[in-house]
Amino acid sequence: MLGHDRIGTRATASLFILVATISPTTAPAHDGAHDTPSTTPSREVVLGTIDFPTSAALEAQESFVRGVLYLHSFEYAPAAVAFREAQTIAPDFALAYWGEAMTHHHSLWRVQHLEAAQTILKRLGKTPEERSKKAPTQREKDYLRAADILFGMTEQTRSLGKLERDIHYRNEMKRVHETYPNDLEARAFYGLSILGVGSANREYSTYMKAAAVLTPVWDANHSHPGAAHYLIHSYDDPVHAILGLPMARAYEKIAVGAAHAQHMTSHIYVALGMWKEMTAANVTALQVESAKTTGEGSRSREAWHHRYWLHYGRLQQGHLDDALEMLKTARERISIDPLPRERSYYGAMYARYLIDTESWGEADTWLAPEGVDIQIPHYHFARAFAATKLGALDEARKHLGQIRTGGEANPEIILEQKEVDILKLEVEAVIALAEGSGKRALELARRARELQASLPFRYGPPRISKPTAELLGDILSALADDKKAALAYKDQLSRSQSRTTSLIGLARASARAGDRTTSVEAYETLADIWQSADSTLPALAEVRDPINVR
Repeated sequence: MLGHDRIGTRATASLFILVATISPTTAPAHDGAHDTPSTTPSREVVLGTIDFPTSAALEAQESFVRGVLYLHSFEYAPAAVAFREAQTIAPDFALAYWGEAMTHHHSLWRVQHLEAAQTILKRLGKTPEERSKKAPTQREKDYLRAADILFGMTEQTRSLGKLERDIHYRNEMKRVHETYPNDLEARAFYGLSILGVGSANREYSTYMKAAAVLTPVWDANHSHPGAAHYLIHSYDDPVHAILGLPMARAYEKIAVGAAHAQHMTSHIYVALGMWKEMTAANVTALQVESAKTTGEGSRSREAWHHRYWLHYGRLQQGHLDDALEMLKTARERISIDPLPRERSYYGAMYARYLIDTESWGEADTWLAPEGVDIQIPHYHFARAFAATKLGALDEARKHLGQIRTGGEANPEIILEQKEVDILKLEVEAVIALAEGSGKRALELARRARELQASLPFRYGPPRISKPTAELLGDILSALADDKKAALAYKDQLSRSQSRTTSLIGLARASARAGDRTTSVEAYETLADIWQSADSTLPALAEVRDPINVR
């Protein structure tokens, strides 16, 4: 038996759901907006299984558990719909209001719609005391109190900022977990709260602590969407990603009906350089996202997020034609009434395409449409980098001056000041190399690498458009210091597994340095990655027959 309060309806209220029938659902909210309903046909959606007994009658419990399943996969809009359905069925069902309020706490995205969450809880009761009276069991009262703490509705947290409230919430969820040690949901939400506090400044120790809390949930239930999801977040770095591979393999089957769940598996795949799986995951995520929405669905934040990752995966696989089509489509989308996030994703994809294909001559071809201002630093970095490679150093310096923080409302794309400083150092390094000052170029590239090493690891496609150790390897190669260049490429590959531009650099530098074993291994890895690459891929012939290495 679970260590919950004894509930009279325990036999029916403890509910396992694998397939939920959903109608209606909602479209994802725009940036800064709240969720709005959009009716879609009824359909069966696979979301996972959990055991979350409450005091509610069966019909309300079914809607509630469906909401929690969506919540575990960060599908906040349909989760809110399910929780409101439960409220309609049972107007005094306290945890249904708790659940809807929690859809406004996007912990790992560092987003919280405070007023919206408070408004929902106040519908249940104006004060914490009134809300608590609506909960029949102490366990349900404890969940409600945790939400009150999180959303600043207690005397203790009313005047606190978000991070401080997050810390108090984490501590409260620890207490709830320890009070009900067999409650897997309390443990799962406690683990997520640890990740939420640590997401602003990722440290391995914090993420491993979360993993230790979450692993028993996974061990008890391999169909638990929260266990798989939160463990993937705990392990999504190159050092620990291999530990998250079983969760990634499982999660794509656990929550077939959740677009974010399908995308989340690619966090592990990108960390391990599993490009085929990474692209497939995001293709599926886009299909699920498209199926659940109409009209504005293709412009949702999540859809652009999936496209950004898919674009990187296709470049790594050597599918340059597909990657270019994605860039063209993104360019078309921002030509008419672009949203801030769309401009920022386009700018990042433009930089990614130029840097990873080294198609410097196409820099002017795919500029943003006239009148569309792209302010993010990646965009100007790529233009400066391309101008340098084409010998237009004055133009490169002009774009160097435009690399600055701010500009777009997109946390995934916006860089911090130190990251912007890295981009500037990199541009200065390639300009110095173009001017014939190799010593200066190495000094600047090494400073960039050291600065990046001082920053916390960021998951996903490289935050710095040209990874710093890779650039250092390129400069060392240009200066014919191939042994050190090979070491720099290896350094980058320890952080960006199977990144193809680092692999080709390593293969060439090692061959020139006389390290045939390393060179052959790098070429073989590339040949495997590029099995289905475009026949026009410039390095493909070299990889398939690496006799005359440049």
